[in-house]
Amino acid sequence: MSTAVETKKMTTVQAILDALDLAMEKDPTVLLLGEDVSDPSGGGVFHTSDGLSTKYGEHRVASTPISEQAIIGAAIGAAVGGFRPVAEIMFMDFFAVCLDQISNHAAKLRYMSGGQTGVPITIRCAAGAGMQFGAQHSEMLESWVTHIPGLKVVVASNPADSKGLLTSAIFDDDPVITIEPTLNYWIAGEVPVGEHVVPFGKAATPRAGDDVTVITYGREVQFALAAAEQLASEGVNAEVIDLRSLVPMDETAILESVGRTKRAVIVHQAVRRGGLGAEISCLINEHLFGELAAPVVRVTGPNTPIPYAAELESLFVVDTNDIAEGIRRAVK
Repeated sequence: MSTAVETKKMTTVQAILDALDLAMEKDPTVLLLGEDVSDPSGGGVFHTSDGLSTKYGEHRVASTPISEQAIIGAAIGAAVGGFRPVAEIMFMDFFAVCLDQISNHAAKLRYMSGGQTGVPITIRCAAGAGMQFGAQHSEMLESWVTHIPGLKVVVASNPADSKGLLTSAIFDDDPVITIEPTLNYWIAGEVPVGEHVVPFGKAATPRAGDDVTVITYGREVQFALAAAEQLASEGVNAEVIDLRSLVPMDETAILESVGRTKRAVIVHQAVRRGGLGAEISCLINEHLFGELAAPVVRVTGPNTPIPYAAELESLFVVDTNDIAEGIRRAVK
């Protein structure tokens, strides 16, 4: 007999804060560092660490200078020294400043040491458009980091998964990038109370269907579910897969679903050129080419920087109507 899990309604911000609090309480080697993460600065720009420095001390929750290189460099050093640092990079756009440390040190030290030196570092970052933060604070750059061997990469679509994936990341013995869609910070949902773990490499299927498979992650999951409901009134039964984990990716779930529906629509907010959708499309075509009833459809952001003006930004962001049109293309 299964036991019901106690849950509490939380926003994504609260779920992330809960995950950090529980991890720091459980393991004294868990550290948090980043810009303005300690009190009274506000617990980070989105308040995801509010109160933690007061509770655990500034020797474990440290506000840093405005230097992404210093943040990641210090975190890697701490990880090699036996700690489990959580490094907050305020926006994913700023990865360009510290990508050398991420790629050439965090991702490679285990390989360069014959497996002897792990780097149990978690790098958190906000990402994605929709907040009018402009071109330098709004990008989804998951294709950058999924291309680097040695990194694990996750993107949650809801508060419960935000807590569960972050917990898995903190206690993983290898470097993990947790991408947090900015627009998701204020959505609320039921979150398990106490320790909650979501395993890497295991996709979720929030909506089952037989006619077409919609594969996505992050904020776009909510839009995909809305589009699927919209298409249901037109007689189209769409299945929605929430990848959750980009590296490792649940290839089995993708191929099983598309193998049944014979049609695939891949959705991401990042620009189309060189996006992760191309990799997923290639996976599907390599394994299911002769079985597909239609070409794979990609619904993505355009190949432009993200505009600041609200009316232009709304044209950039993939929404319910864009996904619904993509599904129609696949089934017709």
